[in-house]
Amino acid sequence: MDYRIDEIDRRILYHLAVDARGTAAPQIAEEVDVTPATIRNRIRQLEEAGVVRGYHAQIDYETIDGRLTMQFTCNAPVDTQSDLARDIGRIPGVVRVSELMAGQQNLLVTVVGTDTDDTARIARQLSDLGVTIDREAIVRDEAFYPYQQFGPEDDTTRTAIRDFQSVAGGAEVVEFTVSEDAAITGATLEEANRAGLLPDEVLVVSIERGDTQLTPKGDTTIEAGDVVSVFSPEAFPEQLVEAFECGDEAADGTNQ
Repeated sequence: MDYRIDEIDRRILYHLAVDARGTAAPQIAEEVDVTPATIRNRIRQLEEAGVVRGYHAQIDYETIDGRLTMQFTCNAPVDTQSDLARDIGRIPGVVRVSELMAGQQNLLVTVVGTDTDDTARIARQLSDLGVTIDREAIVRDEAFYPYQQFGPEDDTTRTAIRDFQSVAGGAEVVEFTVSEDAAITGATLEEANRAGLLPDEVLVVSIERGDTQLTPKGDTTIEAGDVVSVFSPEAFPEQLVEAFECGDEAADGTNQ
């Protein structure tokens, strides 16, 4: 089942791909106007959903006693490909196995050997499992890059909108983050409604605050760092965006 992510999740995934160890929750929180607790909670949710499957060190094995890193491009019977991939992973020296959706050359196996004799030993064990090696090459270098579509967009105006979803009948659900100087910050939902910040036709359906999901009530106060989901039966009103935008953006009329 697909896992729906919003702008906050996308930014988290971007930073984890850049440097999972060196990324701190407050750093991401500042970028998307939420609390560090919200970021930590979102990371936990991404892990539980299997979106983030683990954190791996990038190791330069060549610097350790001159070890060799090699990649084998292999053929495996399609009906046993996954089983073979698991068996290959148990061979000493194998550090990565990638399954490809292809009839031929459908396995990429990355191995580390102490020398050429050791990598030849791994190749023999692959053959013993019934895998045919089509090509082998020494890995000279390897670099990892984040998925740019999840990263910050430097050429666009910062906005409080973090997610947008159209639902049946032309209705829309919009997710906002609340900045410190947004017009709605510090107001209860009842006060925001009386002030015209929340039009009568819209409904606040959820408020995410750190690792807590609040049930919106009239006396619920909107705080900086909250993630607020709002339902509108029609296209959401312009004044709703202005209520969540920070002061400068709302004054300039720079809305999404």
